[in-house]
Amino acid sequence: MDEALLQLLKSVDTPTVCNAIEVAQGRRGFDRFTRVVPVATDSAGGAMVGFARTATIAAAAPAADPVEQVRALRMAYYRYVAEAPQPAVVVIQDIDPQPVGAYWGEINANVHKGFGIKGVLTNGLVRDLGDLPDDFPIFAGDIGVSHGFVHVCDIDVPVKVFGLEMRPGELVHADRHGALVVPSDVIPELADAIGRLHESEAIVLDAARAPGFDFARFEIAWAAFERSRT
Repeated sequence: MDEALLQLLKSVDTPTVCNAIEVAQGRRGFDRFTRVVPVATDSAGGAMVGFARTATIAAAAPAADPVEQVRALRMAYYRYVAEAPQPAVVVIQDIDPQPVGAYWGEINANVHKGFGIKGVLTNGLVRDLGDLPDDFPIFAGDIGVSHGFVHVCDIDVPVKVFGLEMRPGELVHADRHGALVVPSDVIPELADAIGRLHESEAIVLDAARAPGFDFARFEIAWAAFERSRT
């Protein structure tokens, strides 16, 4: 990814990117976003941006496979994320009907940050809230106490987290509002679309923040705003 675009995406929130995608596409109706607000370990932090490395986990019961096979899959997962092209984020689906074991805590968060991973999106649990590394956002389904029998089930597979279906390698943007997938054909146009979005929104925002704002001035500004969006 172009470094300038990466820094731009890190500087704006996820709703802005959602709107900008519609600007780039020239229509409303973009729907590749989460349907549930995640627990954000750093609710005041900025956006998480990167290409998805995906996996599924479970924790309610021990893995059915032999111990050596479970360990081999675990290490294959760590190699998979360690070798991810940057920027990369991890997206993990907990396939238990009710997640009970936290895969994310002090150790795993530090390991993944050390690998260069930019953050995590998961419907599973997170713990060790006071010991998580700085500048490593985790957007989780809930907070938990135990790791249970947590183990990796599959890696590099399609996943579904908070209603959002995602494939490995797709571009993720997430913050305290939720997450979305940026369509690949929109990426080259995204910086321009964000700029155009900010320009059109400024028409109304500048008027609303100016002294003497009233309905008459709003009506003029809104008409100009609507023209800018056509």
